[in-house]
Amino acid sequence: MAKLNVKGRDIAIFNKEETDYICITDIARYKDANRTDYIIQNWLRNRNTIEFLGIWEHLNNPDFKPIEFDGFRKQAGLNSFILTAKQWIEKTNAIGIFSKSGRYGGTYAHKDIAFEFASWISVEFKLYLIKEFQRLKEEEQRQLGWDIKRNLARINYRIHTDAIKENLIPPQVTGKQLSNIYASEADVLNIALFGMTAKNWRESNPDKKGNIRDYANSAQLVCLSNLENFNALFISEGMEQNERLRKLNAIAIQQMRLLTEDRRGKKLEGGG
Repeated sequence: MAKLNVKGRDIAIFNKEETDYICITDIARYKDANRTDYIIQNWLRNRNTIEFLGIWEHLNNPDFKPIEFDGFRKQAGLNSFILTAKQWIEKTNAIGIFSKSGRYGGTYAHKDIAFEFASWISVEFKLYLIKEFQRLKEEEQRQLGWDIKRNLARINYRIHTDAIKENLIPPQVTGKQLSNIYASEADVLNIALFGMTAKNWRESNPDKKGNIRDYANSAQLVCLSNLENFNALFISEGMEQNERLRKLNAIAIQQMRLLTEDRRGKKLEGGG
């Protein structure tokens, strides 16, 4: 579960059906750490809050119960009116708020509603919350971009190994021979791009886990995926390994020069 840190306080985020919900119990602690339920109830009994929640549900929830909502709206603002999150959810079939038990228990609200609640607590706190939430989303997008590039390299590697199987591996080879051929071809790419084999890298970096490609930057991963395609093409054309290595190295030098030139490389490192 993700967490935001807003003015020194942890605010939990729960992803439900690809939608972010923010813990308003954590937000309420900013006002009074010992009476969070009471603070949420006070907010819920406010007429403006009921109006806001009703409009949000009408826009986002086809199963929202308008008759029950009208009943709450008529009572909102009266001294005798009391409303809990549980009552609101059960009576109106609301989806914008839900309660969660367990380690990260509390009342959670869709980000639109959570920001509204934060504004009721403190305008300053709301602004810091929005800023931190946006920072988290930007970080997730950067990570997504990195994952896409890694997956692209893996997909192209499969294309590459299929070409090896179809064009380089003779029939009736042993498992050991098969793995040796694959290792050899993988190192053709490693040498072309990184200037060393996987074994050379492990020997030079005994304290690091993983392999040489796990430590590649964005530009190198993009170049690697392109080299795998070129190598698959060269293999299908029957080109000898030493000639392929020479050509792949020249391509790698040219592409890395372009990918790392001025802002282009910086853009890739930022996930753009």
